[in-house]
Amino acid sequence: MIPFDISRNFVRSLAECDAWQDVPPEPVIEPDLPIIDPHQHFWRKPDNDFLPADYAAEADASGHKIVGTVFIECGSNHFNDGPVPFRPVGETIAAVADTEGKAGLAAGIIVRADLTLGADVGPVLDAHLQAGAGRMRGIRHSLRWDGSGIGMSGRSGPRHLAMDPQFRAGFAELGKRDLIFEAWTFHPQLAELADLAAAFPETSIIVNHLGMPLGIGPYAGRRDEVFSEWRNGMAALAHCPNVWMKLGGLGMLYWGWDHYAAPRPPDSATLAMEWRPYIETAIELFGPERCFFESNWPVDKQTCGFRTLWNTFKRVTTSFSADEKRALYFESARSAYRLKL
Repeated sequence: MIPFDISRNFVRSLAECDAWQDVPPEPVIEPDLPIIDPHQHFWRKPDNDFLPADYAAEADASGHKIVGTVFIECGSNHFNDGPVPFRPVGETIAAVADTEGKAGLAAGIIVRADLTLGADVGPVLDAHLQAGAGRMRGIRHSLRWDGSGIGMSGRSGPRHLAMDPQFRAGFAELGKRDLIFEAWTFHPQLAELADLAAAFPETSIIVNHLGMPLGIGPYAGRRDEVFSEWRNGMAALAHCPNVWMKLGGLGMLYWGWDHYAAPRPPDSATLAMEWRPYIETAIELFGPERCFFESNWPVDKQTCGFRTLWNTFKRVTTSFSADEKRALYFESARSAYRLKL
């Protein structure tokens, strides 16, 4: 089995993923279903760039009808100098410039801002809004933390961040500007996120990656136990009408499936069988009007190709009504992000 560091979520470069996924493609399921992809990244990294043209090429080749996307910050293209809190504005400027004239790409932009600045984050948010050319919709600040070190590379923690008074003072600045909070959290933090949502009922919170029930490190081999804990946290969040749920991120290695180590990637039928309990539970709790599918691309490329990913979601929703599918793949995301698509 390919070893990987539990503090990270990659075992291959994107080029290596492409080579691994060089298999005959599946037929496209429901190719005419319009999709807003509300979670995708662009980045510039040494020998591992992923740019708007790369996403567009994969989306077009997939055969799925991607009509718009939301760009989510990923720590790339920050300014190299100037006041530290303002350096992430460079990523907003790059996202706008790199997608100019590319219909639907980054129709909404979620940026990075440090809410632990308290009220002082206000001018940073205003700088993002000015740079965002009318597309900036909110910010993402990671809440994920685990004592085992899972996911501790990059910008994670500290523990109990959602309960911190200084963080909440910064969070209050979002409501003043009608901005969204994009929550990246692990399942043990869901109760704290629900507390935050209840304290700020006028601020929309969008939860990334189904709240990320962990399946590696000390959580390996405890899937049923973790599922129960995760469901309880999800139920608490579902009681907060200002919380929305992204259905995706299941291709990340944190979940504990080991497809990444197989000679070839799994097909959509295999993935649908594994992912269905999580997706159906979320939809049951939140309803289609507060859920939407996400690609988390290219991070989920560690598990499967773009066509297979969306085929997997469509297999899970095969028995859903046309109205439910339109909500899950298009309308709910358009509403949550106030997109002009």
